[in-house]
Amino acid sequence: MSRIMLYDTTLRDGTQAEDISFLVSDKVRIAQKLDELGIHYIEGGWPGSNPKDIAFFQEIKNVTLSQAKIAAFGSTRRAKTTPAEDNNIQTLIQAAPDTVTIFGKTWDFHVHEALRISLDENLELIFDSLQYLKENIGEVIYDAEHFFDGYKANPEYALKTLKAAEEAGVDCIVLCDTNGGTLPSEFPEIMKAVQATVKTPLGIHAHNDSECAVANSLMAVACGAVHVQGTINGFGERCGNANLCSIIPALKLKLGKDCVTDEQLHSLRQVSRSIYELANLIPNKHQPYVGNSAFAHKGGVHVSAIQRHPETYEHIRPELVGNTTRVLVSDLSGRANILAKAEQFNINLDSKDPLTLEILEEIKEMENQGYQFEGAEASFELLMRKALGSLRHFFSVIGFRVIDTKLKEGDKPMSEATVKVKVGGRIEHTAAEGEGPVNALDNALRKALEHFYPQLREMRLFDYKVRVLPAGKGTASVTRVLIESGDGDSRWGTVGVSDNIIDASYHALIDALQYKLVKDAQQ
Repeated sequence: MSRIMLYDTTLRDGTQAEDISFLVSDKVRIAQKLDELGIHYIEGGWPGSNPKDIAFFQEIKNVTLSQAKIAAFGSTRRAKTTPAEDNNIQTLIQAAPDTVTIFGKTWDFHVHEALRISLDENLELIFDSLQYLKENIGEVIYDAEHFFDGYKANPEYALKTLKAAEEAGVDCIVLCDTNGGTLPSEFPEIMKAVQATVKTPLGIHAHNDSECAVANSLMAVACGAVHVQGTINGFGERCGNANLCSIIPALKLKLGKDCVTDEQLHSLRQVSRSIYELANLIPNKHQPYVGNSAFAHKGGVHVSAIQRHPETYEHIRPELVGNTTRVLVSDLSGRANILAKAEQFNINLDSKDPLTLEILEEIKEMENQGYQFEGAEASFELLMRKALGSLRHFFSVIGFRVIDTKLKEGDKPMSEATVKVKVGGRIEHTAAEGEGPVNALDNALRKALEHFYPQLREMRLFDYKVRVLPAGKGTASVTRVLIESGDGDSRWGTVGVSDNIIDASYHALIDALQYKLVKDAQQ
């Protein structure tokens, strides 16, 4: 099994993405996660560009990493100066990283228009900068910026820039598809020309503007590249960088390339989610390999098949990357979906039990009314337990009232909810205010119930979504409310549907509270 070196640039290229910004402490935590994943090189940033990156290189020296090398990023020297006099080059050396990566111009168009120097002067920039860095830093990687565009415009000159890097003694030459416009079919011919010119190990750095970054990276490896650059979750400028969460399992499981251990691969989903969390972004549920929907099955025929042979509708076993098979319940469901979900919830159901068919018909009817259980598995479990007669009756709501009051123009409306609940033989009648009518109702319900069930204080509402269902009724349309709740152990989703948004919210809230009590009673 041939060895592929993984180079992560989440902390540099990834932070150029819209809506992403990391604190220095975040960058250190991410570096530790990447090290645990088995990444060989972690590009910490461009120390010559901002104080935050300089601080990272200082902080990371206090952290013990098990295998990863820390790389600093920069550019070739400026024209009409020497590497010894160039502030960018000197800042790279002062950062004292394990590895330095610098980029240089490959495309003659950029040399003329961006640098405004001759083609020969650019070759000198590349050679001088790399040779000087190689004398001062143990390992130097060269990123050939815009290589593929440069090769297509002027192949002879593009190859000369690579030759200049090789003659400077660089350790790896990385071919960059900086604009992300190259297609996989173009790689074999171009890579063959490169390999005929230089013998230095080759790498690939692909952007996703044509949605080919992962495919291009894998094609480069198939053509002989031994070094792959990318970011976790594909974070990056414009359309993003090559997604290492897709590249790593493809390399190991499909191409048979040695890059991480089995144990490290198993942590892939967890690392992906952690970095989404630190970036304060909602994970992409449809992301290959690590997304919640990557191994989710909805059609009844699919579910029946994967229960017998998972490979019928799964290209790998999800456990290999730390994911799991999920069975969704909807109006497309068959009996196999219901049985699979029952097994997941430790509910004993028989395929021949009439209740199974009854639950299935009820789900289809409810989804026809607007319910959706794919993001509300807690509501679905409660529905099954109720049908089986195994749902414990923790409380009942006798009634509620919600009032919104706006006393004068410019004032913020005040929301107050009053509820009457019955627990056992006791009735609790209470009221609470809130930030809006739903929050007021939530507060009133909790206030009434926490006296009987103190564990409800552990529960938090994480997300609240309202969907107006298409019916052409305008403000009288049916609404679906999805609520995500959780405690210290887990999260769960509940759903409510009504032509009254408060009523829809009420049903979702009641299910969320009920599920918390059911869950805790089983522990």
